[in-house]
Amino acid sequence: MVDGAWILLLLIIVGISAYYVWPYYRLRQVMAAPFPSEWRAIIRRNVPTYRYLPTDLQHQLQRLVKQFIYQKEFTGCNGLVITDEIKVTIAASACLLLLNRKTDVFGGLRYILVYPSAFSVPRESADEAGLHQSYPAHLLGESWANGKVILSWEDVLKGNQDRHDGMNLVLHEFAHQLDSEAGANNGAPVLGSKKRYQRWATVFQREFEALRQAAFQGDETLLDYYGATNPAEFFAVVTEVFFEQPQAMQQRHPELFGELKHYYKVDPREWD
Repeated sequence: MVDGAWILLLLIIVGISAYYVWPYYRLRQVMAAPFPSEWRAIIRRNVPTYRYLPTDLQHQLQRLVKQFIYQKEFTGCNGLVITDEIKVTIAASACLLLLNRKTDVFGGLRYILVYPSAFSVPRESADEAGLHQSYPAHLLGESWANGKVILSWEDVLKGNQDRHDGMNLVLHEFAHQLDSEAGANNGAPVLGSKKRYQRWATVFQREFEALRQAAFQGDETLLDYYGATNPAEFFAVVTEVFFEQPQAMQQRHPELFGELKHYYKVDPREWD
């Protein structure tokens, strides 16, 4: 009995060690391997911003892409077959948000579901009488707090084609993932100090209300009206503009630009 108990305990210890140690060991192997030249060609073709990054940021992005692809599970939907092109393009686009930052590479994210194009999901709404109605919502992407991102592959490519139009599906949905790391999708990601949260809240609330007013009046704005939906969408929208139209944001929304520059720890104005 005693020998059997020791053997069982040893097996448990070995099993626990393998569960925790093997993924770490495997990740180290993945990170030590050379970056595939085929992947680099995909990034240069499908993520044009990469070509304008300084060499050190290109190398950072490559490492982030390797870790992202190793740790996340991609699933094709509606018949879409997942390829290296899909994985590398999405990973590189998303990891632009992580450059120069200490990060666990979207630690709360586990699954990326990719549709060939825009997709429909069931939604419910209630009228003033409390009656519920079901309807299909047509979407390009979604970000869930339970570890999933859903994307339209067609719109991933479309969002990357023009790197200065302020509209990028991957940046938008993965900004939501950063937002949720703080425990709630409320437009305030992990900032690290009470002072930073106070400054962020002051600037973002003022800019959010200004966008809501502009949307109500139909005024011309740099920021898409969709950002006036709620603070979470505002953060995602301004993230798109920060990375794709940084000069215009700095000129028209300097304090907002400053908060995002401090948070993302890059200045996309330098990438032209």
